[in-house]
Amino acid sequence: MAYDASALPDVSGLTVGIIGGTGDQGRGLAYRFARAGQTVLIGSRSAERAEEAAREIASLPGVAADASVTGAGNEEVARRGDVVIVAVPWDGHAATVAALAEPLAGKIVVDCVNPLGFDKQGPYALTVEEGSAVQQAAALLPDSRVCAAFNHVSAPLLADPEIDRIQLDVLICTEDRDAAAVVAALAARIPGMRGIYAGRLRNAHQIEAFTANLIAINKRYKAHAGIRVTDL
Repeated sequence: MAYDASALPDVSGLTVGIIGGTGDQGRGLAYRFARAGQTVLIGSRSAERAEEAAREIASLPGVAADASVTGAGNEEVARRGDVVIVAVPWDGHAATVAALAEPLAGKIVVDCVNPLGFDKQGPYALTVEEGSAVQQAAALLPDSRVCAAFNHVSAPLLADPEIDRIQLDVLICTEDRDAAAVVAALAARIPGMRGIYAGRLRNAHQIEAFTANLIAINKRYKAHAGIRVTDL
């Protein structure tokens, strides 16, 4: 059936926590959710850095004066968030996620990490023992509702206050269809975005790896390419 945003759940009251919220991807997502009126918690290993990032994001164009954007340490954000996005560098992914297993229990956890390496020929996908970054997260978070999403969203587009609409689809992989609907609804809070269910966690590897192709496209065409699924 055709994509129908009206069938998605109401997520306007949910608090979105972002682990690694001081990095480019995390900050960009925090900004867009804050612009959409979502309550946002920015997490970092350093609470001070998280608080500073929250103040900066709250002052950006398009964010309402009464918007709720706060910063704290990763553990506090994991405890307080209703939906928690993991946006940390791949090198620290396993250790960060494992340390948060207890506060993330029962939560919807969205992993947007892409395991990539870089050499003189450019970016390439890394081999992950569990199959993908999100499968690694799922193995480390057995009591959480783990999804892959937001892997292909350009950080510069997210951060650009002059861009009102981000025209792309967010591919969602998970075993949990109800969690997928929540994540799709959050994606739809950002004007121009759609959340599209793309299969189980085992299908996430090629989604993470495809980011290497997008980087090559962006370099060649000087663009910020994303993905749009046709016939939906």
